[in-house]
Amino acid sequence: MRGLKYQMKSVLRDKFYLMTFLLPILVAVALNFMGSIDMSSLGELHFGVLENELSPQTVTWLERYGPVTAYGTREELTAAINEPSTNVIGVRADGDSLKTAVSGDELDIFRQAAATLPALYERREAAGQAKIQTLERPDIMESLQGIFIPAVLIVAMFMGCTFNAMNIISEKEDGVAFVNEILPMTSSQYILQKVVVGFLFGSLSSVVTACICFRLSLQNLWLMLALIVLSSFVAALIGLFIGKFSEGLMIGVVYIKIVMLVFIAVPILCALIGVSGPLAVVCNIVPSQPAFEGIMALSAGSIGTAMKDTGILAIHCIAWFALYVLIADGRPARE
Repeated sequence: MRGLKYQMKSVLRDKFYLMTFLLPILVAVALNFMGSIDMSSLGELHFGVLENELSPQTVTWLERYGPVTAYGTREELTAAINEPSTNVIGVRADGDSLKTAVSGDELDIFRQAAATLPALYERREAAGQAKIQTLERPDIMESLQGIFIPAVLIVAMFMGCTFNAMNIISEKEDGVAFVNEILPMTSSQYILQKVVVGFLFGSLSSVVTACICFRLSLQNLWLMLALIVLSSFVAALIGLFIGKFSEGLMIGVVYIKIVMLVFIAVPILCALIGVSGPLAVVCNIVPSQPAFEGIMALSAGSIGTAMKDTGILAIHCIAWFALYVLIADGRPARE
């Protein structure tokens, strides 16, 4: 118990640990805040014209598709078109038609609009007789949050990996690891002491993040808690592996980055590509995949899938714990 208190004090004094604990929570708050912002204006067309060059009727026609800004000189119009932070489409008179100008760094949708605009203007009378049906604009952030929020929660769940790995590496560099070798502590006591730190902080960060991002029923809440607990335990165990095999701080940081990249990339790619069949089974070797899939399933109300993923995580816990016990150096009790 005294060893656990020491580990807790060591963690609370380290700003790096506190930053990794708070980062997923801050990102979850930011995602919720961004979800309440109307970002539809980012997809609007913006036109730039010269003063008194186009007729009022033409300007009115352009305003049907987006805001129109009049510039006093060609230099001002050119500067507005070339401004990297904008997607302004320059519109000039070309006899009875129009010609457009873009800088070339715009998104493809704006370049296509600029290329189509002159032909649309020539057929404006026929287009005006067409029946228009206005569809509801989809929320840009809503579709992205379906992936971003589970990804943030995965980062929070597996943050215990960073806690434990950095803690063990720091002890190696400070010489504390040599002291641990002569303490009257069994191998199981050492594993417990090291796992608990990352497990508790990873679980706490995950619970706070989940409370910010999700509104779940009581049944789903218990499944989410099971996913968090099992994922945090697996992450804490993997942190022990990284700490054990890292010879120094820089090597440990590289290992942590590789592991976190795999943890995040595999479930996101599986979700985007729609992996199924034998490949999906192989992807479950990465512990974050069943955790991510379970969170997505809870969001969609699929209890059966979430329970299956909880079972896969339980198998991961047993397998990783048994593997570490097998490769860990024997620590005979000196009581």
